Amino acid sequence: MDDSAVALLDVIRSLAFVGDLAMGQPTDHSPRAAWMAGRLASEVGMDAEAVAGATTVSLLRWSGCTANAPEFSQLFGDDVSGRKALLASPSTIGGFRSGVRNKSSAFFSLSQIHCEVSGDVAAQLGLDEQTQFACRHLFESHDGSGAPDGLSGERVPAAVYLASLAGDLDIFSRLYGQEQARKLIDARAGGLYPKEFAAVAVARADEWLAALDEDPMLSGVCSIDTAFAGRTTSLDILAHVIDLKLPWMTGHSLHVAELARDAASRLGLDADSQRRLYRAALIHGMGRAAVPNMIWDTPGRLAQSAWERVRLVPYWTGRAARQIGSLAAEAELASYAYERADGSGYFRELKHSGTSLQARILAAANALAALRAARPWREAYSHSAANEVLLSEASAGRFDAEAVHALIDKRRRAAVGVPAASSTGLLTEREKEILRWISLGASNKTVAQKLSISPSTVRTHVESVFRKLESSTRAAATLKAAQLGLL
Repeated sequence: MDDSAVALLDVIRSLAFVGDLAMGQPTDHSPRAAWMAGRLASEVGMDAEAVAGATTVSLLRWSGCTANAPEFSQLFGDDVSGRKALLASPSTIGGFRSGVRNKSSAFFSLSQIHCEVSGDVAAQLGLDEQTQFACRHLFESHDGSGAPDGLSGERVPAAVYLASLAGDLDIFSRLYGQEQARKLIDARAGGLYPKEFAAVAVARADEWLAALDEDPMLSGVCSIDTAFAGRTTSLDILAHVIDLKLPWMTGHSLHVAELARDAASRLGLDADSQRRLYRAALIHGMGRAAVPNMIWDTPGRLAQSAWERVRLVPYWTGRAARQIGSLAAEAELASYAYERADGSGYFRELKHSGTSLQARILAAANALAALRAARPWREAYSHSAANEVLLSEASAGRFDAEAVHALIDKRRRAAVGVPAASSTGLLTEREKEILRWISLGASNKTVAQKLSISPSTVRTHVESVFRKLESSTRAAATLKAAQLGLL
């Protein structure tokens, strides 16, 4: 049995949760917007398939936002607050385009990264071609001023307009009140979305918002519940999207999951416990999206205000359990990933006796994977050096000694994972090597220095990699390569 196979709808809802955190929105924003997008689609006379499509696109609207977080951080500093401010802007041309008015190239490049990854996510989830196309054009406008391709009118998928409208209605009504929200949507009608769609949204806004406020669970029951019933997908997709936020975290979640599952097997945990731990490790970084990259990239001691934001990472991961269905137990377990046996961890500050063996394995596996990988402020520890550090921490009482010894056991792997997709012949060894470096955020110049080759040779290899992976951005190539087991 594939330990990463989970209900498709729960992965979509998890992606929506991560997206809301990254965009600085309340964690019920995307579910509320998706519910209203579905209602709006129905009101304008669309069939059941189109209604489900609008709902799905609305839930996946922010699925590409971890991919361009590094670029947003360079542009705005705080990528989370920057996006939050853009969504709150009452500009008639849309906050995103207005916020980069003096940097038009940034609007298109950021849109391209976001939309390419969103479309690839939809493809990897096995969604239909119409949904994939909509996810690749999330920032197009009715008047043709959008991105990434400048489509207009009926060339833009209706689901894009509906998701945009529903999102604006939820955000504006929360920030400015319903009357002002209706005025702002009227002002955007004809530009960002069709006037006839906006008119229906404005007319039904009070009714829909009242229904959501009276019974918030309405936001969790939508047209795709039945459409996606019985369908599964790989949880690895969510792990890779989470890790895209920080290039130097590429592959981290999967590494933690494999370490944790192997240790659990060595300690004699049953198959169900191993599976739950593996899945929890894959999603333990969900809450990381709420913290801006500028904090994660800071070397040395963090300011107290920044540290408080980091401490909330596992809290947000635990909160995800409330709205991601069959993954609730895994999300709860994942929220213990930063606890320490002596009570010095976060966010609960629990000691050894207050956590399960699974939680203690996860915390140690998370630390070991981090030690073995490079960070912007240090090189990676060798396997032996990382093991010694973890053993020292266990001796000091910060990690469970039993879990640590199981993790660093040098015997043959005890657990057998699902083999990666057959892709051994897709890239040459040199291309794989260069891809690994650029997936970690290295520039062509840096890769050239690392491999003692010319920058032009690196550029040629990168172009070949992008062509073979059918990608045009680093983030999209990284996501595809991770899914294919190339990283």
